[in-house]
Amino acid sequence: MRAPHPHPKRRLKQGLALAARLGYVAKGVVYLLVGGLAALAAAGLGGDHAGTKAAINQLVHRPFGDTMLGLLGIGLFAYALWRLLQALLDTEMVGRGFKGLVTRLGFAISGLIHASLGTYCLDLLRHAAMASGEAETQDRTALLMSHRGGVILVFAVGLVFLGIGLRQLWRALARTYLGNWHYRQMSTGQRRLFEGITRWGLSARGVVFLIIGLFLCIAAWRTDPSQAQGLGGALAVLAAQPFGPWLLGAVALGLFGYGLYCLINAGFRETRLD
Repeated sequence: MRAPHPHPKRRLKQGLALAARLGYVAKGVVYLLVGGLAALAAAGLGGDHAGTKAAINQLVHRPFGDTMLGLLGIGLFAYALWRLLQALLDTEMVGRGFKGLVTRLGFAISGLIHASLGTYCLDLLRHAAMASGEAETQDRTALLMSHRGGVILVFAVGLVFLGIGLRQLWRALARTYLGNWHYRQMSTGQRRLFEGITRWGLSARGVVFLIIGLFLCIAAWRTDPSQAQGLGGALAVLAAQPFGPWLLGAVALGLFGYGLYCLINAGFRETRLD
């Protein structure tokens, strides 16, 4: 006697959970690379103030680099798919009010960003991409500003990044991430350790996003695309401040912690589909 086929909604939920887990692993790897490289730079042991694409580029010449890039690309596409489904299906049950729509728009934007990172991995595999840095951020800002209303759009994007940065800091302070975790699968020691890693990671990412948003707003205000900075540029700004190596080291370890937080989510985050 054949076993009954799983309900379509159950299959969708299982697929959504798999995409989320693969995606969080891939995203975690990216931030581990970014944080690790920045930490090495802060300690004077080489490294770099690398953004996400520049960090991914570090895999090109490593042993089994093509395999790692392929797997990373698949994971990033899975994460992008999960974020887009969150936006379309409202899996987090944020609703259709103003706050809910803004949250779902954030999911969609995150999906598009990580889809672009997945595409970059494929481009590297085809040797069709160059190492990306702050010049790319500034070029894109200049392209936006060249269109009618582009300056306003750049300023709006800067405000979005400021909002994301503040939200990351609020999540660390209010511990809202706890509502997404399966507690029963964690020991008391694990939960305390995971909370410490997560709060530091979210705080560091919040600081970096605030810096990115601030420079985008300045670029729009001055109509000067060269003021725009991406993730790597934000880390370089921290390094140039008084006590720069200490600031950079703290944020770098935080970004590394954010990568670990993504891996924690891969193992313990609840994926909803009601």
